[in-house]
Amino acid sequence: MLQSLYHYQGVVGILVFTLVAIAMSEDKRWLRVWSILTGIAVQFALFILLTKVPGVKEVFLKIATGVCKLKDATEAATSFVFGYVGGGVAPFDVSNPSSLFILAFQALPMLMVVSALTMLLFHWHVMQYAVKGLSFVMSKLCRLDGALAIVAAAKMFLGQTEVPFLIRPYLSKLSRHELFATITCGMATTSGMIMVLYATILENVVSNALNHILVVTVMGVFSSIWISRIVVPQPDSQTSGEFISPYKFSSSMEAISRGTSDGLRLWANVVAMLVVMLALIKLLNITLASLPDAFGAPITLERIFGLVASPVAWLMGVPWSEANLAGNLLGIKTVLNEIVAFIGLSEISSQLSEKTRIIMTYGLCGFANFASIGIVIEMFSGLVPERKGEIISMSVKAMVAGALATCLSATVVGVLWELLG
Repeated sequence: MLQSLYHYQGVVGILVFTLVAIAMSEDKRWLRVWSILTGIAVQFALFILLTKVPGVKEVFLKIATGVCKLKDATEAATSFVFGYVGGGVAPFDVSNPSSLFILAFQALPMLMVVSALTMLLFHWHVMQYAVKGLSFVMSKLCRLDGALAIVAAAKMFLGQTEVPFLIRPYLSKLSRHELFATITCGMATTSGMIMVLYATILENVVSNALNHILVVTVMGVFSSIWISRIVVPQPDSQTSGEFISPYKFSSSMEAISRGTSDGLRLWANVVAMLVVMLALIKLLNITLASLPDAFGAPITLERIFGLVASPVAWLMGVPWSEANLAGNLLGIKTVLNEIVAFIGLSEISSQLSEKTRIIMTYGLCGFANFASIGIVIEMFSGLVPERKGEIISMSVKAMVAGALATCLSATVVGVLWELLG
Protein backbone atom coordinates (compact mmCIF):
# COMPACT_ATOMS: atom_id res chain seq x y z
CA MET A 1 0.00 0.00 0.00
CA LEU A 2 2.83 2.37 0.83
CA GLN A 3 4.39 1.76 -2.57
CA SER A 4 1.10 2.52 -4.34
CA LEU A 5 0.97 5.83 -2.51
CA TYR A 6 4.60 6.67 -3.34
CA HIS A 7 3.82 9.36 -5.90
CA TYR A 8 1.24 10.94 -3.58
CA GLN A 9 3.06 10.59 -0.28
CA GLY A 10 3.92 14.30 -0.05
CA VAL A 11 0.28 15.24 -0.54
CA VAL A 12 -0.72 12.63 2.05
CA GLY A 13 1.89 14.06 4.40
CA ILE A 14 0.60 17.62 4.06
CA LEU A 15 -2.93 16.37 4.72
CA VAL A 16 -1.89 14.35 7.79
CA PHE A 17 0.20 17.15 9.32
CA THR A 18 -2.65 19.60 8.76
CA LEU A 19 -5.18 17.24 10.35
CA VAL A 20 -2.91 16.78 13.37
CA ALA A 21 -2.76 20.57 13.79
CA ILE A 22 -6.56 20.79 13.47
CA ALA A 23 -6.98 18.01 16.05
CA MET A 24 -4.80 20.04 18.44
CA SER A 25 -6.84 23.22 17.91
CA GLU A 26 -8.18 24.83 21.08
CA ASP A 27 -11.20 26.31 19.31
CA LYS A 28 -12.19 24.79 15.97
CA ARG A 29 -14.97 27.36 15.52
CA TRP A 30 -12.33 29.87 14.41
CA LEU A 31 -10.94 27.60 11.70
CA ARG A 32 -11.67 28.41 8.06
CA VAL A 33 -10.96 26.01 5.17
CA TRP A 34 -9.91 28.88 2.89
CA SER A 35 -7.43 30.18 5.44
CA ILE A 36 -5.91 26.71 5.91
CA LEU A 37 -5.56 26.15 2.14
CA THR A 38 -4.04 29.62 1.72
CA GLY A 39 -1.41 28.83 4.34
CA ILE A 40 -0.38 25.68 2.46
CA ALA A 41 -0.31 27.54 -0.85
CA VAL A 42 1.97 30.21 0.64
CA GLN A 43 4.53 27.52 1.53
CA PHE A 44 4.64 26.32 -2.08
CA ALA A 45 4.83 29.88 -3.39
CA LEU A 46 7.63 30.78 -0.99
CA PHE A 47 9.87 27.89 -2.03
CA ILE A 48 9.35 28.62 -5.72
CA LEU A 49 9.95 32.35 -5.15
CA LEU A 50 13.12 31.86 -3.13
CA THR A 51 14.71 29.13 -5.26
CA LYS A 52 13.37 29.43 -8.80
CA VAL A 53 12.43 33.06 -9.54
CA PRO A 54 15.31 34.98 -11.17
CA GLY A 55 16.42 37.91 -9.08
CA VAL A 56 15.20 36.53 -5.77
CA LYS A 57 17.22 33.35 -6.23
CA GLU A 58 20.31 35.39 -7.06
CA VAL A 59 19.85 37.52 -3.93
CA PHE A 60 19.83 34.43 -1.74
CA LEU A 61 22.87 33.03 -3.53
CA LYS A 62 24.71 36.32 -2.92
CA ILE A 63 23.79 36.16 0.76
CA ALA A 64 25.07 32.60 0.90
CA THR A 65 28.27 33.65 -0.90
CA GLY A 66 28.75 36.48 1.59
CA VAL A 67 28.40 34.12 4.50
CA CYS A 68 30.93 31.78 2.88
CA LYS A 69 33.36 34.69 2.78
CA LEU A 70 32.69 35.10 6.49
CA LYS A 71 33.53 31.43 6.91
CA ASP A 72 36.80 31.94 5.02
CA ALA A 73 37.68 34.92 7.23
CA THR A 74 36.98 32.88 10.36
CA GLU A 75 39.10 30.02 9.08
CA ALA A 76 42.00 32.42 8.49
CA ALA A 77 41.69 33.58 12.11
CA THR A 78 41.42 30.07 13.58
CA SER A 79 44.40 28.93 11.47
CA PHE A 80 46.48 31.77 12.94
CA VAL A 81 45.34 31.18 16.53
CA PHE A 82 45.16 27.36 16.60
CA GLY A 83 47.48 26.41 13.72
CA TYR A 84 46.67 23.20 11.85
CA VAL A 85 44.12 22.29 14.53
CA GLY A 86 42.13 25.36 13.43
CA GLY A 87 42.40 24.59 9.72
CA GLY A 88 45.95 25.67 8.95
CA VAL A 89 48.54 23.70 7.03
CA ALA A 90 49.72 20.64 8.95
CA PRO A 91 53.49 20.50 9.68
CA PHE A 92 53.56 16.80 8.75
CA ASP A 93 52.34 14.48 6.01
CA VAL A 94 48.63 13.67 6.28
CA SER A 95 47.31 10.33 5.00
CA ASN A 96 43.66 11.07 5.84
CA PRO A 97 42.82 14.80 5.41
CA SER A 98 39.30 14.36 6.82
CA SER A 99 40.77 13.49 10.20
CA LEU A 100 42.16 17.02 10.46
CA PHE A 101 38.71 18.58 10.64
CA ILE A 102 38.08 19.49 14.28
CA LEU A 103 34.58 20.83 14.83
CA ALA A 104 35.32 22.77 18.02
CA PHE A 105 38.23 24.73 16.53
CA GLN A 106 37.21 25.10 12.87
CA ALA A 107 33.41 25.29 12.54
CA LEU A 108 32.19 26.40 15.97
CA PRO A 109 34.36 29.55 16.33
CA MET A 110 32.16 31.20 13.70
CA LEU A 111 29.52 31.46 16.45
CA MET A 112 31.71 34.07 18.11
CA VAL A 113 32.33 35.97 14.87
CA VAL A 114 28.65 36.05 13.90
CA SER A 115 27.65 37.05 17.44
CA ALA A 116 30.12 39.96 17.43
CA LEU A 117 28.96 41.03 13.97
CA THR A 118 25.30 40.92 15.04
CA MET A 119 25.96 43.16 18.03
CA LEU A 120 27.88 45.57 15.80
CA LEU A 121 24.96 45.73 13.36
CA PHE A 122 22.66 46.47 16.29
CA HIS A 123 24.94 49.31 17.39
CA TRP A 124 24.98 50.72 13.85
CA HIS A 125 21.15 50.39 13.72
CA VAL A 126 21.36 48.19 10.63
CA MET A 127 19.59 45.29 12.34
CA GLN A 128 16.83 47.56 13.62
CA TYR A 129 16.02 48.81 10.12
CA ALA A 130 16.20 45.28 8.69
CA VAL A 131 13.73 43.98 11.28
CA LYS A 132 11.40 46.96 10.80
CA GLY A 133 11.44 46.48 7.04
CA LEU A 134 10.76 42.76 7.26
CA SER A 135 8.01 43.29 9.85
CA PHE A 136 6.28 45.58 7.35
CA VAL A 137 6.49 42.83 4.73
CA MET A 138 5.20 40.26 7.21
CA SER A 139 2.28 42.49 8.12
CA LYS A 140 1.21 42.52 4.48
CA LEU A 141 1.84 38.87 3.63
CA CYS A 142 0.54 37.27 6.83
CA ARG A 143 -1.88 39.91 8.08
CA LEU A 144 0.32 40.38 11.14
CA ASP A 145 0.52 43.60 13.05
CA GLY A 146 2.55 45.14 15.82
CA ALA A 147 4.41 42.88 18.22
CA LEU A 148 3.91 39.57 16.40
CA ALA A 149 5.12 41.05 13.09
CA ILE A 150 8.33 42.11 14.83
CA VAL A 151 8.76 38.60 16.27
CA ALA A 152 8.28 36.98 12.85
CA ALA A 153 10.74 39.36 11.16
CA ALA A 154 13.41 39.18 13.87
CA LYS A 155 13.25 35.38 13.99
CA MET A 156 14.97 35.29 10.60
CA PHE A 157 18.09 36.71 12.27
CA LEU A 158 17.95 35.93 15.98
CA GLY A 159 17.40 32.89 18.19
CA GLN A 160 14.47 32.01 20.43
CA THR A 161 16.22 33.48 23.48
CA GLU A 162 16.87 36.91 21.91
CA VAL A 163 13.62 37.69 20.08
CA PRO A 164 11.30 38.04 23.13
CA PHE A 165 13.48 40.90 24.41
CA LEU A 166 12.58 42.93 21.31
CA ILE A 167 8.96 43.12 22.49
CA ARG A 168 9.51 42.72 26.23
CA PRO A 169 7.20 45.63 27.24
CA TYR A 170 4.34 44.05 25.29
CA LEU A 171 4.66 40.42 26.45
CA SER A 172 2.17 40.81 29.28
CA LYS A 173 -0.39 42.27 26.84
CA LEU A 174 -0.10 39.61 24.14
CA SER A 175 -3.18 37.52 23.44
CA ARG A 176 -2.92 33.78 24.03
CA HIS A 177 -2.54 33.26 20.27
CA GLU A 178 0.25 35.82 19.97
CA LEU A 179 2.16 34.37 22.92
CA PHE A 180 1.75 30.85 21.53
CA ALA A 181 2.85 32.01 18.06
CA THR A 182 5.93 33.70 19.54
CA ILE A 183 6.98 30.49 21.31
CA THR A 184 6.15 28.28 18.31
CA CYS A 185 8.10 30.50 15.93
CA GLY A 186 11.13 30.06 18.17
CA MET A 187 10.68 26.29 18.14
CA ALA A 188 10.22 25.97 14.37
CA THR A 189 13.19 28.08 13.25
CA THR A 190 16.86 28.61 13.96
CA SER A 191 19.13 31.64 14.38
CA GLY A 192 21.70 33.46 12.27
CA MET A 193 24.57 32.22 14.41
CA ILE A 194 23.54 28.57 14.35
CA MET A 195 22.51 28.35 10.68
CA VAL A 196 26.13 28.92 9.64
CA LEU A 197 27.12 25.95 11.77
CA TYR A 198 24.44 23.81 10.11
CA ALA A 199 25.75 24.77 6.67
CA THR A 200 29.31 23.91 7.67
CA ILE A 201 28.26 20.46 8.90
CA LEU A 202 26.27 19.85 5.69
CA GLU A 203 28.94 21.22 3.37
CA ASN A 204 29.57 17.82 1.77
CA VAL A 205 26.01 16.51 2.19
CA VAL A 206 23.96 18.79 -0.10
CA SER A 207 25.05 21.37 -2.65
CA ASN A 208 24.45 25.01 -1.69
CA ALA A 209 23.73 23.92 1.89
CA LEU A 210 23.64 27.47 3.25
CA ASN A 211 21.16 28.53 0.59
CA HIS A 212 18.80 25.74 1.70
CA ILE A 213 19.22 26.77 5.34
CA LEU A 214 18.34 30.37 4.47
CA VAL A 215 15.25 29.24 2.55
CA VAL A 216 13.99 26.95 5.32
CA THR A 217 14.45 29.77 7.84
CA VAL A 218 12.06 31.98 5.88
CA MET A 219 9.63 29.13 5.24
CA GLY A 220 9.76 28.14 8.91
CA VAL A 221 8.61 31.57 10.06
CA PHE A 222 5.57 31.49 7.76
CA SER A 223 4.66 27.86 8.51
CA SER A 224 4.94 28.39 12.28
CA ILE A 225 2.59 31.39 12.12
CA TRP A 226 0.14 29.35 10.03
CA ILE A 227 0.25 26.33 12.38
CA SER A 228 -0.17 28.66 15.38
CA ARG A 229 -3.34 30.11 13.89
CA ILE A 230 -4.78 26.61 13.65
CA VAL A 231 -3.70 25.32 17.08
CA VAL A 232 -4.50 28.51 19.01
CA PRO A 233 -6.84 30.49 16.71
CA GLN A 234 -6.27 34.20 16.28
CA PRO A 235 -8.70 36.71 17.83
CA ASP A 236 -9.99 39.73 15.93
CA SER A 237 -7.62 42.18 17.62
CA GLN A 238 -3.82 42.11 17.71
CA THR A 239 -1.43 43.68 20.17
CA SER A 240 0.27 46.76 18.78
CA GLY A 241 3.93 47.35 19.47
CA GLU A 242 7.10 48.95 18.17
CA PHE A 243 10.58 47.51 17.84
CA ILE A 244 12.66 48.07 20.98
CA SER A 245 16.37 47.29 20.73
CA PRO A 246 17.48 45.05 23.61
CA TYR A 247 21.07 46.28 23.32
CA LYS A 248 22.66 49.64 24.18
CA PHE A 249 26.34 50.22 23.42
CA SER A 250 28.51 53.31 23.80
CA SER A 251 30.91 52.34 21.01
CA SER A 252 31.53 49.83 18.25
CA MET A 253 34.25 48.16 20.28
CA GLU A 254 31.87 47.64 23.18
CA ALA A 255 29.38 46.02 20.81
CA ILE A 256 32.09 43.72 19.42
CA SER A 257 33.27 42.87 22.93
CA ARG A 258 29.74 42.04 24.10
CA GLY A 259 29.06 39.96 21.01
CA THR A 260 32.34 38.09 21.39
CA SER A 261 31.59 37.30 25.04
CA ASP A 262 28.09 36.08 24.19
CA GLY A 263 29.48 34.01 21.32
CA LEU A 264 32.13 32.50 23.57
CA ARG A 265 29.48 31.36 26.04
CA LEU A 266 27.45 29.89 23.20
CA TRP A 267 30.57 28.16 21.81
CA ALA A 268 31.32 26.62 25.21
CA ASN A 269 27.70 25.54 25.68
CA VAL A 270 27.53 23.91 22.24
CA VAL A 271 30.85 22.09 22.73
CA ALA A 272 29.81 20.83 26.17
CA MET A 273 26.36 19.84 24.91
CA LEU A 274 27.80 17.86 22.00
CA VAL A 275 30.24 16.00 24.26
CA VAL A 276 27.51 15.12 26.75
CA MET A 277 24.81 14.23 24.21
CA LEU A 278 27.06 12.06 22.04
CA ALA A 279 28.45 10.33 25.13
CA LEU A 280 24.92 9.65 26.40
CA ILE A 281 23.92 8.14 23.04
CA LYS A 282 26.95 5.85 23.15
CA LEU A 283 26.25 4.93 26.79
CA LEU A 284 22.63 4.10 25.99
CA ASN A 285 23.69 1.94 23.05
CA ILE A 286 26.19 0.10 25.25
CA THR A 287 23.39 -0.54 27.76
CA LEU A 288 20.95 -1.67 25.08
CA ALA A 289 23.58 -3.99 23.63
CA SER A 290 23.21 -6.16 26.75
CA LEU A 291 19.64 -6.99 25.71
CA PRO A 292 18.83 -9.92 23.37
CA ASP A 293 18.91 -9.15 19.65
CA ALA A 294 15.65 -8.19 17.97
CA PHE A 295 14.92 -9.50 14.46
CA GLY A 296 18.52 -10.59 14.01
CA ALA A 297 20.24 -7.34 15.01
CA PRO A 298 21.27 -5.63 18.25
CA ILE A 299 18.88 -3.12 19.78
CA THR A 300 20.20 0.43 19.47
CA LEU A 301 18.82 3.88 20.09
CA GLU A 302 19.02 4.51 16.34
CA ARG A 303 16.82 1.48 15.59
CA ILE A 304 14.24 2.53 18.20
CA PHE A 305 14.04 6.09 16.86
CA GLY A 306 13.93 4.79 13.32
CA LEU A 307 11.01 2.52 14.09
CA VAL A 308 8.97 5.21 15.84
CA ALA A 309 9.63 8.10 13.44
CA SER A 310 9.83 6.18 10.14
CA PRO A 311 6.17 6.90 9.24
CA VAL A 312 6.75 10.62 9.84
CA ALA A 313 9.79 10.59 7.57
CA TRP A 314 7.76 8.76 4.89
CA LEU A 315 4.98 11.34 5.14
CA MET A 316 7.60 14.04 4.53
CA GLY A 317 8.45 12.40 1.19
CA VAL A 318 11.33 10.09 2.13
CA PRO A 319 11.30 6.73 0.25
CA TRP A 320 10.27 3.89 2.57
CA SER A 321 13.61 2.13 2.03
CA GLU A 322 15.32 5.15 3.68
CA ALA A 323 12.59 6.06 6.17
CA ASN A 324 14.22 4.15 9.03
CA LEU A 325 17.47 6.11 8.77
CA ALA A 326 15.61 9.40 8.34
CA GLY A 327 13.29 8.57 11.24
CA ASN A 328 16.31 7.99 13.44
CA LEU A 329 17.53 11.51 12.66
CA LEU A 330 14.10 12.99 13.44
CA GLY A 331 14.06 11.16 16.77
CA ILE A 332 17.54 12.38 17.69
CA LYS A 333 16.58 15.93 16.76
CA THR A 334 13.49 15.82 18.98
CA VAL A 335 14.96 14.00 21.98
CA LEU A 336 18.42 15.60 21.86
CA ASN A 337 18.83 18.49 19.41
CA GLU A 338 19.22 19.35 15.75
CA ILE A 339 23.02 19.78 15.82
CA VAL A 340 23.55 16.16 16.84
CA ALA A 341 21.01 15.14 14.16
CA PHE A 342 22.80 17.16 11.46
CA ILE A 343 26.09 15.53 12.42
CA GLY A 344 24.32 12.18 12.09
CA LEU A 345 23.00 13.19 8.65
CA SER A 346 26.52 14.04 7.50
CA GLU A 347 27.77 10.65 8.66
CA ILE A 348 25.13 8.57 6.82
CA SER A 349 24.64 10.83 3.79
CA SER A 350 26.15 8.23 1.43
CA GLN A 351 23.29 5.86 2.35
CA LEU A 352 20.59 8.39 1.42
CA SER A 353 19.31 9.61 -1.93
CA GLU A 354 19.67 13.26 -2.92
CA LYS A 355 15.95 13.83 -2.37
CA THR A 356 16.11 12.46 1.16
CA ARG A 357 19.17 14.56 1.99
CA ILE A 358 17.34 17.70 0.83
CA ILE A 359 14.16 16.84 2.75
CA MET A 360 16.08 16.11 5.94
CA THR A 361 18.03 19.36 5.63
CA TYR A 362 14.69 21.14 5.91
CA GLY A 363 13.12 18.69 8.35
CA LEU A 364 15.91 18.91 10.94
CA CYS A 365 16.32 22.68 10.86
CA GLY A 366 14.63 23.98 14.01
CA PHE A 367 14.75 24.13 17.80
CA ALA A 368 11.70 21.90 18.43
CA ASN A 369 13.13 19.54 21.03
CA PHE A 370 12.54 18.71 24.68
CA ALA A 371 15.45 20.85 25.87
CA SER A 372 13.81 23.90 24.29
CA ILE A 373 10.76 23.40 26.51
CA GLY A 374 12.89 24.08 29.58
CA ILE A 375 14.50 27.09 27.90
CA VAL A 376 11.11 28.54 26.97
CA ILE A 377 9.61 28.07 30.43
CA GLU A 378 12.63 29.55 32.20
CA MET A 379 13.02 32.52 29.86
CA PHE A 380 9.40 33.59 29.38
CA SER A 381 8.53 33.00 33.03
CA GLY A 382 11.35 35.36 33.95
CA LEU A 383 10.12 38.03 31.54
CA VAL A 384 6.40 37.73 32.38
CA PRO A 385 6.14 35.83 35.71
CA GLU A 386 2.43 36.59 35.94
CA ARG A 387 1.83 34.31 32.92
CA LYS A 388 4.04 31.42 34.06
CA GLY A 389 1.14 28.97 34.39
CA GLU A 390 -0.09 29.79 30.89
CA ILE A 391 3.42 29.44 29.45
CA ILE A 392 3.93 26.04 31.09
CA SER A 393 0.56 24.83 29.81
CA MET A 394 1.34 25.69 26.19
CA SER A 395 5.07 24.84 26.03
CA VAL A 396 4.73 21.17 25.01
CA LYS A 397 1.99 22.04 22.53
CA ALA A 398 4.25 24.74 21.07
CA MET A 399 7.06 22.21 20.62
CA VAL A 400 4.73 19.86 18.74
CA ALA A 401 3.42 22.77 16.65
CA GLY A 402 6.99 23.83 15.87
CA ALA A 403 7.87 20.29 14.79
CA LEU A 404 4.73 20.18 12.60
CA ALA A 405 5.71 23.49 10.98
CA THR A 406 9.19 22.17 10.18
CA CYS A 407 7.81 18.89 8.84
CA LEU A 408 5.33 20.77 6.67
CA SER A 409 8.07 22.90 5.08
CA ALA A 410 10.16 19.77 4.41
CA THR A 411 7.17 18.00 2.87
CA VAL A 412 6.43 20.93 0.55
CA VAL A 413 10.07 20.89 -0.55
CA GLY A 414 9.83 17.14 -1.23
CA VAL A 415 6.73 17.58 -3.40
CA LEU A 416 8.28 20.43 -5.40
CA TRP A 417 11.58 18.56 -5.73
CA GLU A 418 9.65 15.85 -7.59
CA LEU A 419 7.78 18.36 -9.76
CA LEU A 420 10.48 20.95 -10.50
CA GLY A 421 13.67 18.98 -10.04
